[in-house]
Amino acid sequence: MNQGTGKETATLAGGCFWCLEAVFELLRGVENVESGYTGGAAPDPTYEQVCGGATGHAEAVRIGFDPAAISFRDLLDVFFTIHDPTTLNRQGNDVGSQYRSAIFYHSAEQKAAAEEVVAGLAVAPVVTEIVPAGIFYPAENYHREYFRLHGEQPYCQFVVAPKVAKLKQKFREKIASGER
Repeated sequence: MNQGTGKETATLAGGCFWCLEAVFELLRGVENVESGYTGGAAPDPTYEQVCGGATGHAEAVRIGFDPAAISFRDLLDVFFTIHDPTTLNRQGNDVGSQYRSAIFYHSAEQKAAAEEVVAGLAVAPVVTEIVPAGIFYPAENYHREYFRLHGEQPYCQFVVAPKVAKLKQKFREKIASGER
């Protein structure tokens, strides 16, 4: 999706949005990352409703990025490195459809890129959904920059921090200066 100035939007779901936000906000070319809910039918869901599993929404991040600095494919490479695309409705101890793996594409080009990347993955079976982006509901304020603000909490230490470390190890050249 073009935001009018050559910027694009990517929307990804792959488990807890705290993990995704903490990783994607470190990348050069990513201008903003917003945690929220998408892919379901319930309007204006709350965190509690989404966690209950009845809304159909997934925890997701909406990423604003500059495609001249980082490509959609690069974002997908990171995405598939930091989560398990072979577990249906589950990432680690987070279980339920709200933790599913999904790419919510914003253009035909994103759809084609997602299908090509998924087809090239060396794991099976890949359960990642590739579906059109719909309404994105921003998460409550207390979820924003969660890892940055609460990195000392056990969940952050044992679940989020290893994903950030993996990013820094595997994609060092894509990390914004000052974040390495």
